[in-house]
Amino acid sequence: MNDQTIRDVLNKTKRIALVGASDRADRPSYGVMKFLLDQGYEVIPVSPKLAGQQLLGQTAYAALADIPGKVDMVDVFRNAEAAWGVAQEAIAIGADTLWLQLGVINEQAAVLAQDAGMTVIMDRCPKIEIPRLGLLQSTH
Repeated sequence: MNDQTIRDVLNKTKRIALVGASDRADRPSYGVMKFLLDQGYEVIPVSPKLAGQQLLGQTAYAALADIPGKVDMVDVFRNAEAAWGVAQEAIAIGADTLWLQLGVINEQAAVLAQDAGMTVIMDRCPKIEIPRLGLLQSTH
C-alpha cells in the first residue's frame, strides 16, 4: 500500500464506521476513535454491545447495515477471521474503503473488497498514518 493511496483515502474520507468500537478507554479502538474525532472525521461506533448508547458523543450501532446515510470508510478493529464478514457488510453498504487495523490481516477479505471496487488498506492504523503523512489537523 503506497503512501499516496493512504493520503488520498484519508483526505477524501469524511464518515468512518469503526467496527469493534469499545467503551473502554484502555482499548486501542477507543483511542483511535477519539483521535479521528479530534481530526474532524465523523466516526460512527459499531458494536452490538454498545448499540443505541453514546460513545464519545456518537451514537453506536449494532451493525454497518443499521447506519443511516453513506459511510466512506469501514475501520476494522476485529480479529482477522472476522474481517471477511465485515468486508461483506462494507460492500453491502457501498463503503469506499475497507481499512484493516494493525495486525488484522485477511487476504481473502482484501481481495473480496477490491473486487467490489473498494480501496483496501491492511495492517495499518490511521492514528499512525495521519501524523506520519503530515495530515494532522490542528485541534483548536
